[in-house]
Amino acid sequence: MTEPLIVSLDVGTSSVRTLLFDGRAREVEGFGKQIPYQVRTTPDGGVEVDADELLRLAAECLSEIHRQLVDANLQPSAVASCTFWHNVLGVDVDGSPVTPVIHLFDTRSADACRRLAEKIDARELRARTGCMLHPSYLPGKLQWLSETNIDRFLAARRWMSIGEYLFLKLLGNASASTSMVSGSGLWNQHLNDYDDGIVNVLPIDRAQLARPKEMDQPLTSLPEPYRSQWPRLHSIPWYPALGDGACNNVGSGCITPDRFALMVGTSGAMRAVVEANEIEIPEGLWCYRVDRRRYVLGGALSNGGEVFAWMKRTLAFGAASNDEIEKQLAAIAPGSHGLTVLPLFAGERSMGWRADARAAITGMGLTTGPIEILRASLESVALRFRNIYDVMSRVLGAPKEVVASGGALLHSPAWTQMMADALGHPVIPCLEKEASGRGAAIVALERLGAIRHIGDLPPETGAAVMPVAANRPVYDDLLGKQRRLYTKLFEEN
Repeated sequence: MTEPLIVSLDVGTSSVRTLLFDGRAREVEGFGKQIPYQVRTTPDGGVEVDADELLRLAAECLSEIHRQLVDANLQPSAVASCTFWHNVLGVDVDGSPVTPVIHLFDTRSADACRRLAEKIDARELRARTGCMLHPSYLPGKLQWLSETNIDRFLAARRWMSIGEYLFLKLLGNASASTSMVSGSGLWNQHLNDYDDGIVNVLPIDRAQLARPKEMDQPLTSLPEPYRSQWPRLHSIPWYPALGDGACNNVGSGCITPDRFALMVGTSGAMRAVVEANEIEIPEGLWCYRVDRRRYVLGGALSNGGEVFAWMKRTLAFGAASNDEIEKQLAAIAPGSHGLTVLPLFAGERSMGWRADARAAITGMGLTTGPIEILRASLESVALRFRNIYDVMSRVLGAPKEVVASGGALLHSPAWTQMMADALGHPVIPCLEKEASGRGAAIVALERLGAIRHIGDLPPETGAAVMPVAANRPVYDDLLGKQRRLYTKLFEEN
């Protein structure tokens, strides 16, 4: 029997890419294409993407991998896909966009969220949907659109994610996955259906959303012109896009409650997968799904690798190379800089969910230099993860493993050491270059029956970065200072 091959389409927050994986979920070298893109930002907190631009990039990436398959005389078995969570766009009766894709980092709906909180109990809603009333999620976005863009809002026949839009345009049907819809803030995690409580207070109805009974169903027929352009992608299953965070867990092997996935890219998240009938959703954390039988529980930071990037862009490092910066970072003893940092440059998600929170640095003196500020800022991100880790550990138990992925963290050994020290737990680097794309491929292999379970294909990992025991009290002290600063700035006013 020929080994299955899976084409993986990954629409991330900064690039679109295709990859090819074999039946053991190993990336096949020499296949695929990646194209970066930039979101459009506005002074009032808007973060948008043009849906047709993402469609064009996806088609270009698919065309390239199809050419490579033809050249190698290979026939794929399925197309898997994942996209960034918590996005929405409206399309009209003809399937044309009437809004841009409203990005997960868009904060313009903060006031709309506060008005929604006057109509519905936010704590009870979080307990049902696993999502806060926060600009990250669809309730606030939809309410805001209805208040500020009424013509566009009324022109929308359907509301969907970018993954659904790609399927609508490429395959003629806006197929959705439970995974993607579960991160919308509209989905009742316990009922595996839309939450009537929030849907009924929004100016939408169920007919404008993906139908639950049709979710997760693959499509197999490409319409023209794509059938002629990509004959090897016709008549094979195309699985609806999963949430990239769920796929990251699967791709990095974190598919049980005792393996926490730590991902630090532009943003950051810590997550665990729980296969159960019910789950407790603790305060501060969110809960979505991998599929209808697997939850994904965790917390997210809007400020991850972007903090590192902002510091290097803004501070006076001159022509210092990354290796030189790494050496300087490693030479500074934890906490010796005397700084307390809240790295909330893009607002806050976990744990306090304050969209209006912003970064702060205290304790600077005349001798404080750029490298001290950078070191303190990276430590501060690690401490934000410590908050998530502590709550997850209380609910799920202390993990056996913490597996790290994401280039922002793994390209900095000094930061990885800070993370291990702040968590007080070894951090194991995941050596799979594209954990999310790999995870989507593994789910597809399970659905094809090529593997028994998503846990059958563990990732390649590196040597664990061990915490330094002597640094634990230092990080505990830094955590206390950071929490007190947060309280002073955002809870006492």
